[in-house]
Amino acid sequence: MNKGTLYIISAPSGAGKTSLIKKLVPDLNRLMVSVSHTTRSQRPGEIEGIDYFFTSVDNFQQMINNSDFLEYAQVFDNYYGTAQSSVEQSLNNGIDVILEIDWQGAAQIRRLLKDTISIFILPPSTEVLRQRLQSRGQDSEKIIARRMQDAVNEIVHYGEYDYLIINDDFHTALIELKAIILSRRLTVEHQIIQQRSLLAELLAKCSSNLALVDKCDYFFPKLVLY
Repeated sequence: MNKGTLYIISAPSGAGKTSLIKKLVPDLNRLMVSVSHTTRSQRPGEIEGIDYFFTSVDNFQQMINNSDFLEYAQVFDNYYGTAQSSVEQSLNNGIDVILEIDWQGAAQIRRLLKDTISIFILPPSTEVLRQRLQSRGQDSEKIIARRMQDAVNEIVHYGEYDYLIINDDFHTALIELKAIILSRRLTVEHQIIQQRSLLAELLAKCSSNLALVDKCDYFFPKLVLY
């Protein structure tokens, strides 16, 4: 079994990151979103254990002291963190895991886990970003202004990521996001394990023909290492 891949997806608030992820996950097997812990208040419609694990500041601090988090950060006036044990368990079970976190958490993860794939999502313009924030109808103009400033502080870190997606057209952005994950699953390194039976059969048939032995060694050099 292949070990799962850890994906970091970051974006400024209003870029459409959450909507893209919610559409992506049901379309692909062996893919899940890690549920973060947060100290912010639960919003209408949010479900404990599905959207977030809502907790107090004191309990969050205790988890920090116990080294329970793979990463954590303060965003606005609240804390967010990713529990290490649940992520590692999913990866070891061959499940790809998405971390929906900001650039601070992404930097922490990259220092710990070198094989992490990071993706940054941008809006097509600042005006579109503002319109998306306003259309939510959740925040005052003062909070929106603050989110716009924080968006700039987030956007300047896009160059630290492996992939960049511009969410102008939602359908196109979704296809691009899915393509990143599928291309990772189709690397020879992953396929050697995933398609072990098929490759072993092809190698056996190839090796039985002495005239093709040299070509077998060329086409299937890595299979014999597993």
